[in-house]
Amino acid sequence: MTSTPPNPEMALSVRGLTKRFGSFTAVDGIDFDVPRGQIFGFLGPNGSGKTTTIRMLTGTSGPDSGQALVLGEDVINHPERVKQRFGYMSQKFALFEDLTVEENLRFYAGVYDLSADQFARQRAYVLDMADLRGREHELTANLSVGWRQRLALGTATIHQPELVFLDEPTGGVDPVARRQFWDLLYDLASRGVTLFVTTHYMDEASHCNQLGFIYRGGLIAEGSPHDIRRDLIAEQVLEVSVGDIDGALVWLEQAPGVEEAYLSGARLHAVIDPAVASSDPVGEFTARLHAAGFYDAVLVAVEPTLEDVFVNLVARAQEQ
Repeated sequence: MTSTPPNPEMALSVRGLTKRFGSFTAVDGIDFDVPRGQIFGFLGPNGSGKTTTIRMLTGTSGPDSGQALVLGEDVINHPERVKQRFGYMSQKFALFEDLTVEENLRFYAGVYDLSADQFARQRAYVLDMADLRGREHELTANLSVGWRQRLALGTATIHQPELVFLDEPTGGVDPVARRQFWDLLYDLASRGVTLFVTTHYMDEASHCNQLGFIYRGGLIAEGSPHDIRRDLIAEQVLEVSVGDIDGALVWLEQAPGVEEAYLSGARLHAVIDPAVASSDPVGEFTARLHAAGFYDAVLVAVEPTLEDVFVNLVARAQEQ
C-alpha cells in the first residue's frame, strides 16, 4: 500500500506512518484506510502502538515519517484544519472530576466554541444519552464508572464531530456497562459518524466493521472480522475442558502437532497443525490426553475466535 498515495475520500488514510522514541520504534510503517461512517477497531496488547498512532492522527505528536489524511486533510502538516471536525475520548483524563456534570459540559462547549443554541441542544442530547438527567450538579468524581464513561463520550461528541477517536474507552468497565456503551457507539455510527476505537478486548472486535491488528508497532492483519477469521487461520481449533488446566496446557504446548495452546476463559484452546493432523483430531488428541493422565479431558472442535486468530498471528510475527 505504501506505493499508493493516501485516499482523501476516506475518513482516515495512512501510509508508512512511523514513530520512534530513541532506538525504540513504537509504530513501524503502518498503512490502512478507514471508510467514512464505519467503526474501525484498532486491536492489540498494551504497549503495541495504539495510543501513539492516535496521537499522530490527532496531530498531538508528529511522526518521524509517513503520511496521514484525516477527513481529507493532511493532519501532519496542517492539524489545525481538522481539529474542530473530530472528537477524542481517552480512558483517562477525559473529564475534570472536580467539576460537576454541568460544568464539564460547559467547559467542552467552550472549547469547541458552541453557540448558546447549539449548547442547549447538545446538552439535552448528552444528558439523555448518558442518563444523567437530575445529576447535572453532581460532582463528576461521584459518578459510577459507567456514567463517567457515557459523560466522557458526550463531551467528546458535544460539537457533533464527523469522526471520533476512542482510546481504550471501556478499560475497567464492567461487562454490562461495556455493552451499553457499545449501543451508544452503534447509534453514533448509524448517524454517519466514523469511529476509530482502540482496545485490547478481543470480544469487542466483533462489534466493528473493520479491524486492524497491531503488534510491536506493526500492522499484522487488516479486514472485516469475518474475513480475518476466514483468511488468516485455516488450522483446526480444539477446545479442551479439563480439571488440571495448568498441567494440560503444559502438555499441549509441547505436544507434536499442536501449533499453539493457550487459555481461553475457563478452557484451553489448541491450534492443530493441518500438515500433521489426522482425519479425526478430536479423537486423536482426546486419546493422547487420556494416555498422558488427563482422564477427564473433553475436546470439541470450535470455530476460530478473533482471539484465536490474534494469538496465531502473534506467533507468526514472533517467528519472523
